Amino acid sequence: MAWVDLLIAGLAEVWWATTMKMSGGFTKFIFSFVSIGGMLVCFGFLIRATMGLPLSIAYPVWTGIGAVGAILAGIILFNEHISLLTWLFVILLVIGILGIKMTSGH
Repeated sequence: MAWVDLLIAGLAEVWWATTMKMSGGFTKFIFSFVSIGGMLVCFGFLIRATMGLPLSIAYPVWTGIGAVGAILAGIILFNEHISLLTWLFVILLVIGILGIKMTSGH
């Protein structure tokens, strides 16, 4: 269950980061409110995940999910572009996340 909590925390990190950008520096109330809600969900599930997983596993996986998710959100929602070389590093990041999961023993 800790891995599910960690996945939810990572997705919620993408949620709050995306809506934080949409808030215009917390000047748009609805996006500011939704962003803060995402932060609470994110950290709540991260706390739950770290109760069942070592910090040395949970934190880098959470960060990686958020990083990859934020890149995808930027591309899909904000029409951001990344180079082919950047895509290579995104793929390596995903491989790293999966490698940590598969070798963690949890």
